[in-house]
Amino acid sequence: MQKPYRSTVPEISRPELKRAGLRRMRAIALSLLVLMTLIFIATSVTDVGWPWLPYLRAFAEAGMVGACADWFAVVALFRHPLGLPIPHTAIVPNNKDRIAAALGRFITGNFLNPREAHAYLVRIDVAGALMRWLSKPGNADQLAEQLAGQMLQIVRVLPAAELGDAVDSLARRGIERIPAAALAAKVLSVLWAGGAAQTSIENAIVVAESALARHKPKILQIISEHSGRWIPRWVDRMIAEKVTTGLLDTLQEMRNPAHPWRVELAQGVQKSIADLATDPKAHAIGERIKSELLASPLFAEQARALWGELRQAVHSGLRERSQAMAPVIAAGLRTFARWLEQNPDGRARINRTIRLLALRAALPRRAEIGAYVTQVVRNWDSATLVERLELQVGRDLQFIRINGTLVGGLVGVMIYAVSRWFGGA
Repeated sequence: MQKPYRSTVPEISRPELKRAGLRRMRAIALSLLVLMTLIFIATSVTDVGWPWLPYLRAFAEAGMVGACADWFAVVALFRHPLGLPIPHTAIVPNNKDRIAAALGRFITGNFLNPREAHAYLVRIDVAGALMRWLSKPGNADQLAEQLAGQMLQIVRVLPAAELGDAVDSLARRGIERIPAAALAAKVLSVLWAGGAAQTSIENAIVVAESALARHKPKILQIISEHSGRWIPRWVDRMIAEKVTTGLLDTLQEMRNPAHPWRVELAQGVQKSIADLATDPKAHAIGERIKSELLASPLFAEQARALWGELRQAVHSGLRERSQAMAPVIAAGLRTFARWLEQNPDGRARINRTIRLLALRAALPRRAEIGAYVTQVVRNWDSATLVERLELQVGRDLQFIRINGTLVGGLVGVMIYAVSRWFGGA
């Protein structure tokens, strides 16, 4: 029974999770700034003479400065701080086109560089990953159920006309490459050696005997029509009887495979097989007949009709047996997984083929891919670009504000301590 579909999409989308994380880090950074402000105010207005209190006030004061400076730096990347058009702020939206072009060049030059792409693809074991996935219990059955359920839809969406033309082209190329005379020789040799031809000859003898026995009156009529008028009819019947009996006896004798005529026929067939396989004249005749057959409109019409019947049969069979196909597909997938496991050379060949196809597909078009990335980024409005970049790196940028607050506070304490030391000296 097919397993119920279980959605892999989380209830909260990844952008929403990133927004929540960004808001949380902003709140932490802002809370630190507020905390430094409260500490500075409290330590400034108090009259308590604790010796460590000035150091705490210096820490809070420098922490406020560091927090504000880093807040300004982070905000200036994406927008004008406090909405003020300060020069060299809102860097990302003001340089959108330049960022788009640089991003396209970066992807083209680094990710789609032939050497880098090849070195990366060499490390990917696609066949091994597929083998391991199919070897896990249940995976092959699950994939087979999905394929069997979608097989009819997959076949339906295939372009029938283009697929038919492709099959016709492949069939024609295959037929053109096979020598007709040699193929006929092999087929005739197989039929003769397998005994099918001998059985056909014996069946033909039986049919001939039966037909001859049924048509005795007709033979008598033919002999009478061609005999002289002066010959009595009983003589015609006697001649007809003799002829019929002689033919029946001959046919009866020919049932024996050792009959001279059967032996002579076998020798003729063997000679024909040898001539078809080796005789240049037979080769030329076979190629001419094959060319005439392929050029015939009747051949093309019959090929189209056969393709239509085959496609209809596939549709009907899939509709009726889609569920029954799942175990067969699953068995095939498990067999393929075992073959991959037992044939490291086969896995290597598959990986090389996949790597070659990927490189051939991507590298000649890397300039187009880079231009596509550039165009997509340019088409974004500034708010979209800012939001997407901020969702990717904004959370980490808040750590700059947090670190700026703490590091600024420590530096402030050090400066205060040094100033006190020099002042005391």
